[in-house]
Amino acid sequence: MSRISLIELDDSNLPPPTPEIEQERKVAMFDLLEENSFTLPKRDEREVPAGPYHVGLSIRERRLVFDIKTEDDQPAAQFLLSLGPFRQVVKDYFAICKSYFDAVKNLPPAQIETIDMARRGIHNEGARVLIERLEGKAEVDNDTARRLFTLICVLHFGG
Repeated sequence: MSRISLIELDDSNLPPPTPEIEQERKVAMFDLLEENSFTLPKRDEREVPAGPYHVGLSIRERRLVFDIKTEDDQPAAQFLLSLGPFRQVVKDYFAICKSYFDAVKNLPPAQIETIDMARRGIHNEGARVLIERLEGKAEVDNDTARRLFTLICVLHFGG
């Protein structure tokens, strides 16, 4: 069972999200729990607890923290990722999301679709960066990385 069965965001120190950000979060969490692929690879010949996993995401001291536990709440792994490689793509993603949310209110469908295509492209770039940063720590498929990237953006929102 190489999957995430529970995802928790520690956003306790962040300002309240906008309604749009909250909607992005809810959709990403729902989609992630419906279908995902998440595996902890063997490291240094140590056994890795089997999934499904409970994953906690937080930002501490300018680092993205993945706190992974088994379903019976036993520690499975914890790793910290530098936020530096994510900064530009998160900034770009928020800018295009703002354009998209504004467009939905005012622009014709063809223009909304163009902005949405750009948003998906930036989202894919964020997923690619996440997959690279997780190398050797966790293995995820592209859809899982996209959904996790959305949640990382939610944590960045107040950061």
